[in-house]
Amino acid sequence: MDSISTLLIVVVVLAIAFDYINGFHDAANSIATIVSTKVLTPFMAVLWAAIFNFVAYFVFTDHKVANTIAKTVIEEYITLEVIFAGLVAAISWNLFTWYYGIPSSSSHTLIGGFAGSGMAYAVFMGTNPIEAININATLKILSFIVLAPIIGMTIAIIITLIIINICKKSRPSIAEKWFKILQLISSAGLSFAHGGNDAQKVMGIIATALIAENVIPNFEAMPGWVPLACYAAIAAGTMSGGWKIVKTMGTKITKVTPLEGVSAETAGAITLGITEHFGIPASTTHTITGSIIGVGVVKRVSAVRWGVTISLLWAWILTIPVSALLGGLTLAVIHYIL
Repeated sequence: MDSISTLLIVVVVLAIAFDYINGFHDAANSIATIVSTKVLTPFMAVLWAAIFNFVAYFVFTDHKVANTIAKTVIEEYITLEVIFAGLVAAISWNLFTWYYGIPSSSSHTLIGGFAGSGMAYAVFMGTNPIEAININATLKILSFIVLAPIIGMTIAIIITLIIINICKKSRPSIAEKWFKILQLISSAGLSFAHGGNDAQKVMGIIATALIAENVIPNFEAMPGWVPLACYAAIAAGTMSGGWKIVKTMGTKITKVTPLEGVSAETAGAITLGITEHFGIPASTTHTITGSIIGVGVVKRVSAVRWGVTISLLWAWILTIPVSALLGGLTLAVIHYIL
């Protein structure tokens, strides 16, 4: 086995490891509201979320999001070293933010790390680093840093207002029982959409590595084990939980009732479904945060802890540039050592 083949195996293993980390890092997105409303215990919540993370494997077969990720960096600037450096950067930032309970975007750290290492490679080739980036794909991704939480918040507000008007004559005790049942469905929907969107991002990275090594001729020839491994990894990661981030998402932004949990989770699932349909690698973290803010705003603007929200916003802003810097630095270390 030559060194290239060994590096390819390392890259694939790292990519699947990232998907596993993505699962426990982003588990909070799927289970925070259902745990905070005490509809499910933490263990049952992660089991519930993991099941529907994997169910998405049987439904999302067009792989549009994976294709977008694969095209983030122009093909001539992609090598196994570039992909390796991007994955190391993404894993490092994900573990850092998980350790400190910061709900940053796993999607954006992967994109940032990959783009940063690709740009560094362009510099070493003596070309403009911007030439390494697919501008159209990048602008699509960057625009949804802003649009995903806004869409999630808007849909959450609309759903909450509709539910309140429909149920205004219902007995509170009966309504709450129904919303606890409905929250099982909405949480499943969010986990399903999360799996469908996020697992594809690593699929795109693995497919890119296989193309770079001429194992497959193009993205359409991606072997069946790639999506299966990615969905299994993200589901396994979700099973591991992400309790530090659950507290931030479930209680620190605003207090969430079962009614509001249904609204936020449904809004998040709809938003992610829309972005998957158009092949946009949106952030589950950004989407559900916007949705939770939306249900809080319906009560009153002061019900949202804006100080916490602003702190999260800084994490969102920094994720891509920090990950890109880490990706570039990692590639530089590889370049000068090897």
